[in-house]
Amino acid sequence: MAYKVLLVEDDKQIVEMLQGYLEKEGYEVTTALNGGDGLIRFGQDHFDLIIVDIMMPQLDGIEVIKQIRNQSAVPVIIMSAKDSDVDKALGLGFGADDYIAKPFSLIEVSARIKAMIRRATLYSNPETASAPQDQAPEFKVLNFGDLFIDLDNYSARKKETDLKLTAKEFEILKLFATNPNRVFTKAQIYGFIWNDEYYGDENVINVHIRRLREKIEDEPSNPRYIKTLWGIGYKWDGQ
Repeated sequence: MAYKVLLVEDDKQIVEMLQGYLEKEGYEVTTALNGGDGLIRFGQDHFDLIIVDIMMPQLDGIEVIKQIRNQSAVPVIIMSAKDSDVDKALGLGFGADDYIAKPFSLIEVSARIKAMIRRATLYSNPETASAPQDQAPEFKVLNFGDLFIDLDNYSARKKETDLKLTAKEFEILKLFATNPNRVFTKAQIYGFIWNDEYYGDENVINVHIRRLREKIEDEPSNPRYIKTLWGIGYKWDGQ
């Protein structure tokens, strides 16, 4: 069964190019030329991934992502010619999972899509993931005070409340919680979670850490779990 991709982009040439390429790659692609139509298409079907341009008529990409995130944790990739740290942080802060700058390589887009869908599939269906045979079995549920992290079901809850985490937020949480008191630099976090080279894009890491703290910490400004080591990185305090 083909994975379904929703492409929301107002440039018809880009739409035709991407749609043709992705369909040859085996994806089922639905398109929309503005944010309003994109939300309508989103409400009409189930999608495995959404690609959204930032600058669009009617509704911009940020507003589209905000409304999608109110309903779904589907992977979202931002695509925009505005390639600045501010734009990336803004988009990711509202719930996007990745960012592709224009002009882009079709091969890069395809690789990003495959990676995002694979991670989302493992997140929603963890039983499909297999650990190396020589790897020791992990504890199924980690407990830190009133925070419970279920590694098998890729879920977390605080007290009696289920936490709505995106795939990347859970991956960061799992990385920290399974390595208590280990210090991770931002480059290491980016490498482990995004599986890509780190080019000093601190805002991407900062935004995800902030969002995660807002969901798991009693006082995000004075975190109990995710500690900042200024000038170095972060660590998980398992005490």
